Amino acid sequence: MAEKGSTLFGEVRRMVRTSGAVTGIAARVAGERYLGIKTNKDRHAEDLKAILGGLKGPMMKVAQFLATIPDALPAEYAKELATLQSNAPPMGWAFVRRRMSSELGPDWQKHFSRFGQEAAAAASLGQVHRATLTDGTEVACKLQYPDMPSVVEADLKQLKLGLQLYQRMDSALDNEDAYAEIAERLREELDYTREAAHQRLYRLMLADEPAVHVPAPIDALTTTRLLTMTWLDGGSILKRLDENPPLEERNAYARALFAAWYKPVYRYGVIHGDPHLGNYQVRADGGINLLDFGVVRIFPARFIAGVITLYEAVRDGDDEKAHHAFEIWGFRNLSRETMLVLKQWADFLYEPLLTDRVRLIQQSDDPTYGRQVAQAVHAGLKKTGGVRIPREFPLMDRAAIGLGSVFFRLKAELNWHRMFQELIEGFQEEELAARQAAALAEARVPAPLTAPG
Repeated sequence: MAEKGSTLFGEVRRMVRTSGAVTGIAARVAGERYLGIKTNKDRHAEDLKAILGGLKGPMMKVAQFLATIPDALPAEYAKELATLQSNAPPMGWAFVRRRMSSELGPDWQKHFSRFGQEAAAAASLGQVHRATLTDGTEVACKLQYPDMPSVVEADLKQLKLGLQLYQRMDSALDNEDAYAEIAERLREELDYTREAAHQRLYRLMLADEPAVHVPAPIDALTTTRLLTMTWLDGGSILKRLDENPPLEERNAYARALFAAWYKPVYRYGVIHGDPHLGNYQVRADGGINLLDFGVVRIFPARFIAGVITLYEAVRDGDDEKAHHAFEIWGFRNLSRETMLVLKQWADFLYEPLLTDRVRLIQQSDDPTYGRQVAQAVHAGLKKTGGVRIPREFPLMDRAAIGLGSVFFRLKAELNWHRMFQELIEGFQEEELAARQAAALAEARVPAPLTAPG
């Protein structure tokens, strides 16, 4: 009973902290919009980041996610929120022992010859401990932080409030469907047995990619709140980049990452929705480790066909084909003017794939160039009356922007056009659908909480 009271108090305290930040900033923005009172959005953004940065993983992850979607948040807020990092305090050993006992039983330690008492790494919803099974297998045990379901729900309530306020005040986008998508994927991420299935799926899809390594889940030691998987040795890709590795090495990482993210998309209709440098490790053999499979989206084959159709429309300058592709993506009742504005964003995303030559992923060396394009799109959408963002858009957009920023950071020089063409050559919608169904069945991936679309 005491635990329940503590849970309720924690959720109320959390909601007060986040709602106070959201509504306070909203009031100031409203004052500027309707009363002519000038406010300092940069200062407000810093305040919001300071408050949200003290929370555990879900809101931090959502904030980073929204910072990549054009016009989801005011530019000043997006800039600050994009820098958030998870700083949840680690769970102490006494709590870890209690949680392990509740997940695997009071004799849980019989499964391990060694179990690290200190967390080896932090995850968005929990922390990772390194351990050794009795057969000598080195494993990582990802243990969920306490009370995460109620934490996620509290964060989602405040996120919805914030999006609604911004929608009424300034945004040219209707984010209701995008919010529903984010909410469902976050709720799915709470179930570590689902993440284990995603690991099996990615091991299957990338089995013939020797440079990409995915941990294998240990099913017998995995529950909803505990994910036990094989330990992969690797180091931080960010630290390696700080050492200024040669171009050949950086290109090898980029090729591996391109295969790791886009092969599942165009061969299986599966997308990893959380691409950032913290989810990659570099290996001594020159390969990469791919980590964290909590946010995964399964798309129908028709949607992937629409992604390719939009690429062809950009390549050929075919506005009618672009309009059709956006409809496949889920945009409805698009005027020609609104479609042409959206196509500016598509032009930006697909531009590196159009020319058959070795090049950097982005011609401009300005890391804010994408944000500048997004601002131009925002201004154009306001003039045309705005648009409702479909559920299918956020994760695809997030992956494209997130992975593009990784390639930009790597300063890789590759023929992106040729790599993409190799992936989509001979694409058949029916073949993808069949391949996807077989892979999902073999990996035992559960159905989404709500059917996509």
